[in-house]
Amino acid sequence: LIKRNTTIPTKQTQTFTTYADNQTSVLIQVFEGERSMSKDNHLLGTFHLENIPPMPRGVPQIEITYELDANGILTVSAVEKSTQKISKITITNEKGRLSKNEIEKLLEEAERFKQEDEAIRLKVEAKNGLEAYLGNVKHSLNEEKLKNKFREEDKKLILNKIEELQQWIDSNPAASVQHYESKQKELEGIYNPIIQRVYQAGENSYQNSSQQENSEHDRDQKSKVDEVD
Repeated sequence: LIKRNTTIPTKQTQTFTTYADNQTSVLIQVFEGERSMSKDNHLLGTFHLENIPPMPRGVPQIEITYELDANGILTVSAVEKSTQKISKITITNEKGRLSKNEIEKLLEEAERFKQEDEAIRLKVEAKNGLEAYLGNVKHSLNEEKLKNKFREEDKKLILNKIEELQQWIDSNPAASVQHYESKQKELEGIYNPIIQRVYQAGENSYQNSSQQENSEHDRDQKSKVDEVD
């Protein structure tokens, strides 16, 4: 997140989520390097964020902040947004940082594998995007304002498709960006017409309620006029 040659002090934040249903902790790993995959970089430290409320995967919002001060001391913190639970780690220049020669070697490798790393990055982003979409759709089925507006057959259709796509993700680790995008469109084709109908039903219900309230108000006003006469 903090790019090489960034002016310090600096602060960068990114939001992540869970990869499993009802996951109550996450492992945060801090790396130094230029490569897309963590395994190709240098591990600086790790820490855990515990006591995350059980939720479907993809729903929790975990905000990771990387703060590098003027002395080169890096502080990484993780906050679960719904509870504000926080955990952090501080990494100094003297603790496990790369030497100048080691940094040069990593930069050479990064340049050599630049195209390969970019392809991997795009694939990971597409996979994460699909998983996040599945989580958001599943979460919407249980939202307080919406859950009673879905027809049971529609809810079952959506959940079956989510389960099918999740199994596909687990069984196809080498899938391409295009495959992930195509699979997301499959769920969008089912979910979008249903959610539009749900919202439309909600608007009609609100309009009918408003009309009824206005009608009752008019009758009350007429009754008051009659009494005065």
